Amino acid sequence: EGLPAIEEAILAGIPINVTLLFSREHYLAAAEAFLRGIERRIEAGLKPVVGSVGSVFVSRWDSAVMSKVPDSLRGQLGIAIAKRTYKAYRGLLASPRWQRVFNAGARPQRLLWASTGTKDPKASDVLYIKALAAPFTVNTMPEGTLNALADHGELGTILPADGGDCEEVLARFAQAGVDVDALAAQLQDEGAKSFVKSWNDLMAVISSKSAALEAVTR
Repeated sequence: EGLPAIEEAILAGIPINVTLLFSREHYLAAAEAFLRGIERRIEAGLKPVVGSVGSVFVSRWDSAVMSKVPDSLRGQLGIAIAKRTYKAYRGLLASPRWQRVFNAGARPQRLLWASTGTKDPKASDVLYIKALAAPFTVNTMPEGTLNALADHGELGTILPADGGDCEEVLARFAQAGVDVDALAAQLQDEGAKSFVKSWNDLMAVISSKSAALEAVTR
């Protein structure tokens, strides 16, 4: 349901953070909606510069399978999914379709790594920062992770544009019984419900405060 809204918002010039993406397929659907909006702006004679990011959640993958896979696979699923998504992202940026809108003045919808704080106490506290350092991306790391990176993090290698070993790693998870497509849908559904609950909780607090203020002013 969100995809038409993304396209129409971009067409209207409204910057969009497309959040709760969990897979390459989720990302490509969002990127397609963004691109359609930009193409329609160009057709309408409007400026094609509208800010947007596609936010891919990383650590929740590993939290979901932590107790279901061998220790040799812990902390690897989220990174493998991110690498697969990054390969698709770089492929899109290199495509003739994107180059056409780029030449017209458009800027990329940047890929954003979300949920990059380490949840596994046995893993490095900068696991997702070191693994996902890459050109043309954003990493919204929590404050604790940012401080850890400043204290003892060294990035080392940059994420390869071709996704590196992501497919080999994902094949090992498939052998361990992990259905990546089904898990992506599950994580997105659970994430959306969590966001809705947070929104409703916020609205309830605002309503309560408003009612209390009205009582005082009377």
